[in-house]
Amino acid sequence: MTNHLSLSTIIADAKSGLVVFLVALPLCLGIALASGGPLLSGLLAGIVGGLVVGLLSGSHTSVSGPAAGLSAVVAAQILSLGSFSAFLMAVILAGLIQIGLGLAKGGFISAFFPSSVIKGLLTAIGAIIILKQIPHLVGHDPDPEGEMAFSQPDLETTFSELLSMLGDFQLGSSIIGLVSIAMLVLWDNWKPLKTSLFPAPVAVVLFGVGAGLWFEQLGEPWLIKPIHLVQVPVADGLGDFFQLLPRPDFSQWANPALYTAGLTLAIVASLETLLNLNAVDRLDPHQRTSPPNQELLAQGIGNVTCGLIGGLPVTSVIIRSSVNVNAGGKTELATIIHGILLLVSVPLIPTWLNTIPLSSLAAILLMTGIKLASPALIKQMWSEGRYQFIPFAATVTAIVFTDLLVGIVIGLAVAIGFILNSNMRRPVHHFVEKHLGGDVVHIELANQVSFLNRAALSKVLHEVPRDGRVLLDAQSTDYIDPDVLDLIRDFKEQTGPAHGVEVSLVGFRSEYKIEDQIHYLEHSTRELQEAITPQQVLQILKDGHERARTERRLTRNFRRQVRATAVEQHPLAVVLSCVDSPMPAEGVFDLSMSDIFSIRIAGHVPSHEVIASVEYGCAMAGAKLILVMGHSQCGAVTAAVRLLNETRLTGETVQCQHLDSIVSEIQQSVKDILCQDIGKLLLPARAWGVDFVARQHVLRVVHVLRVRSRTLDCLARERRLGIAGAMYDIDTGDIDFVQVDMGTENENPRVI
Repeated sequence: MTNHLSLSTIIADAKSGLVVFLVALPLCLGIALASGGPLLSGLLAGIVGGLVVGLLSGSHTSVSGPAAGLSAVVAAQILSLGSFSAFLMAVILAGLIQIGLGLAKGGFISAFFPSSVIKGLLTAIGAIIILKQIPHLVGHDPDPEGEMAFSQPDLETTFSELLSMLGDFQLGSSIIGLVSIAMLVLWDNWKPLKTSLFPAPVAVVLFGVGAGLWFEQLGEPWLIKPIHLVQVPVADGLGDFFQLLPRPDFSQWANPALYTAGLTLAIVASLETLLNLNAVDRLDPHQRTSPPNQELLAQGIGNVTCGLIGGLPVTSVIIRSSVNVNAGGKTELATIIHGILLLVSVPLIPTWLNTIPLSSLAAILLMTGIKLASPALIKQMWSEGRYQFIPFAATVTAIVFTDLLVGIVIGLAVAIGFILNSNMRRPVHHFVEKHLGGDVVHIELANQVSFLNRAALSKVLHEVPRDGRVLLDAQSTDYIDPDVLDLIRDFKEQTGPAHGVEVSLVGFRSEYKIEDQIHYLEHSTRELQEAITPQQVLQILKDGHERARTERRLTRNFRRQVRATAVEQHPLAVVLSCVDSPMPAEGVFDLSMSDIFSIRIAGHVPSHEVIASVEYGCAMAGAKLILVMGHSQCGAVTAAVRLLNETRLTGETVQCQHLDSIVSEIQQSVKDILCQDIGKLLLPARAWGVDFVARQHVLRVVHVLRVRSRTLDCLARERRLGIAGAMYDIDTGDIDFVQVDMGTENENPRVI
């Protein structure tokens, strides 16, 4: 139980417990009647659900008791066992099975209930409450209050009952019901009443009792007959009351049918409990999570208790739980208080309880149903698409037109069907990677790969083109079903090679006995370097940047790259960039080790040492492209612009002893540009001006490389080398290629 209870929490729980008690009273009686058990067995189940389960459960808002969803199962098992005493033994056995499930951590299955089914359950219960309580609201009470199935004991259905009530209005009950609705609406919308300590449902019940007593004085047609009131069994005294308690028949242990009945009750009650527990947690305004294993344990102990004292089986009940949430219940204390009130009042004041009109309680439930069947929730599910809305709608429709358990099974079946369909259509994430050695079909396996994924994975593998390459990536996978592992091994060793497909593997755990193998080229080779053209290298850089920009980087093995590049390197390009560019060139262009030779120097200036390095990369190492890459907000360019009009040496101005050569080189790019006063401009204009100068500097460096190096110029004239310029935007990560020179005569740069 909650350790810290404040006075406000205790008051809120006391109010909510009283409201839940008033609603639970006729529901317990009605469910017992619908189940074919003694009326007292329903009340006992309500008491156990409040006191025993309420104390042991870890849920703050769930209320347990006899469930309408179990009534058909209970009635069938009572009939099959031949007596209610034998049925109580089945309840004890079911409770023991639930205790075992709780201890074995069986509550984990609650995590697999689709949210669409849970939300469908809430909406369906709301719709059923509305449809079932409208007749009770106007005094049409041929069926018990707790009856929630579509096909009713009086051979009517939920909808035909609505038509039948048109000729069976009870004047007194109708007035009480309609006025009760008005009171609840007023209480919920008028601030003085809404913030008062007095709960609206209690006011409605007191009004109903008072009006009923007044109508009794008026006589017909105002008189409210006992059939339209709560009907608690009345005993002559406590001794007589205890004699009414049913007893379990312990001689039934040898009856084989007992074990079938106990297992059936345990499975159905556990499933309903876990579903309702998830649904109630969604209603909790504090969004607390209930421990499912503890709940199974609590329910099991509760059912053993019910079997021993003569009660119906208990589960977590969505109707009472939602009333608890709507009434402001904060902790499990509200559930316990409702159980105490049932325990005390049923044997002591049954006569007073029997003056409560069913129409008053119907009004309370009707408002609860309206809040559950929220149009906003339906709209939300519609907006989430058919994979969410169709299972949701199927669950709602099935529950309304059958009963809770059948409807949930149908909803789960539809949801599982959509999950299977989704696994068939999009079972694994696969896409084509354009590596230097050719295209590779990259298949990313999910975190959990079950046998359900086998057929879809097989389909994707067989779609790999003949003589193609495929990479199976299990780096994010925690579990792979043995059937799927057999499929992968078979494709790697037999099917793939038969079609000329090279199968690469990465990330498989050691226990799978599948070693990582990469069969495609991750880096440049001598053969590739000799065959490729400068234009193709430029396109490789552009494609690589697009991958980096859109977060679709190629899959590479670091150790394999280290081993391969330790022996020899065959770069495709030399990238001359600035030392303060925030992103290294390999990252900007999503390239492997040694695919480029990267030269970084402040302001990417073409000094003798830099040109010597570029010459080595192109003439000796064989690179086919030089890329001069400037960037926005460049610190070196900013310093050069700011120092344009300084008469002192740069080293004296910025305390960098050897910066003069770099600054003076950059300043040559702006001699003919009207930007002498750029340093005096406001910040936005100054930033634009610096970026403009940086772009002009890139153009100049591209031109100067061929002017100052006969080696590079000769390679360019022979069309064995291309030179390009680019600007990298450090804010967006975009690259603008501002100049391309693919071996023309050394003329003025061509801007593109």
